Amino acid sequence: MQVVGYRARVEDHAALLLAEDGEVTVERLDPGTALAYRLGERHCAGAVERVAPEEGRDADATGEPMVHHACDSDDAPYCPEHTSRWPCARCTGDCGKPIEACDEEHAVYLAAFAPATVKVGVTRSWRLETRLREQGADRAAHLRTVADGRIARQVEADIAADLGDRVRVPTKIAGFADTVDDAFWTDRCAEYDPVETFDFDYGLELSDRPIAETLATGTVVGTKGRVAVLENAGSVYAVDLRDLVGYELREGDTERALQSSLGAFG
Repeated sequence: MQVVGYRARVEDHAALLLAEDGEVTVERLDPGTALAYRLGERHCAGAVERVAPEEGRDADATGEPMVHHACDSDDAPYCPEHTSRWPCARCTGDCGKPIEACDEEHAVYLAAFAPATVKVGVTRSWRLETRLREQGADRAAHLRTVADGRIARQVEADIAADLGDRVRVPTKIAGFADTVDDAFWTDRCAEYDPVETFDFDYGLELSDRPIAETLATGTVVGTKGRVAVLENAGSVYAVDLRDLVGYELREGDTERALQSSLGAFG
């Protein structure tokens, strides 16, 4: 069995997509779920394809069944053949609007992560709150709505020169036990005068920063964006689900020695 994808937390909890012999199942990461998998070899996760409904197949977030096309390449999580390249990833608005979604109305936003990190981003306006939850934002501000993606990227590029447009997962994890600094956030909102703001609660209630680790053993405490928080032997770990993609799984608790949090000795 191999981890071939993941679903970040939005309204529902995050999940892993697991494949075996072409069949795909969804491992929901609801709080209280017990995981007991050992990580084996890691190689390309291949491709997951949505197919016509068929009884007995599990479904992804769209409700459509899936099949898996395996790949034996050593490249992980994806080999060049199975690596998708999103044309908007580094776009600054100097483009010919290459994809259909570019012509849709877009929102420009700020996403804040505890305690004092912020980035600018854009998304189709109807996906705004979904996109913020996918990223695990603690607070957010909708700055403006524009006619299309090209204009949105131009506005984003201007703001990014001051605030940046990326936040790495380790930086997000470092603030999991904190809250957003109120003065910091108030200053950012005053500077950009948003049309609306958001405050998200993921229900983690952590007293200490979780330890960043790559494992699939433990009890799910909760999820935040694409990060799952697991409790294992009295310690709390934060697992970037993308870091699990490509691993072969075997049933049984991890055999690796793990760093223990201070809370494990309380």
